Amino acid sequence: MKRAVAIFVLLLGVVAGCGSKSKKPGSCKADKDCKNGQVCDNNKCVECKTDAQCPKGKKCSANACVAPTGCKADSECPNGQVCQAGKCKPCAVDADCPGGVCQAGQCTKAKPCKKDEDCADDEDCVNGFCKKAGQSTGGDATCSLSTIYFAFDDSSIQPSERDRLDANEKCIAQNKAKSVYLVGHTDTQGTEEYNIALSERRARAVADYLSRLGADPARMQVVPKGETESTGLGDDKDRRCEFQWK
Repeated sequence: MKRAVAIFVLLLGVVAGCGSKSKKPGSCKADKDCKNGQVCDNNKCVECKTDAQCPKGKKCSANACVAPTGCKADSECPNGQVCQAGKCKPCAVDADCPGGVCQAGQCTKAKPCKKDEDCADDEDCVNGFCKKAGQSTGGDATCSLSTIYFAFDDSSIQPSERDRLDANEKCIAQNKAKSVYLVGHTDTQGTEEYNIALSERRARAVADYLSRLGADPARMQVVPKGETESTGLGDDKDRRCEFQWK
């Protein structure tokens, strides 16, 4: 008799336990089950599932919003910065901002114009947009060429520079009567001899890339400058290849 009563009490406890089973903290079936702006992913409340659910300038990685360690395009950079050699950096000159102007390290859209009088006192109307006086496209060229940047001690073309090189190739093609100097530069780290060689490799890498896009190699001349022409804006801005019409 006592054994039967014990079994009955045990079964009653199991039934009662099943009926009062609670949801684990942080578990969910839909976003509405989560708090503090979290979303539901695989029955678990997390910070994010997509980049769109993160603040500007951050990406969703492993369900958490994190600042990206690198970039491939200017659109991935916050606050008007530009993507140079795989890192978001403040702009230095208008040439860093395709279709725009550089103001206090931030790219902004250039003001459309028809004549110089449509622009500020220190600006000219160049190819339909206001540009600071003296910042022309280069002689009678119909477009401007962007500077290409490199990582430390590296001469490979970064993904972030490909859009600029694509635009430069189109610009060169539009100006068939003009040739261009590809001027390689480095920062001041390393010996002068090493930096001259590195600057040449950088300029030649740019020439090779443009040739693969269809640019005529005969219209491009590599000029290695090494560390001799610093921008004064830091090492990141010195590791570059500039374009000059000739």
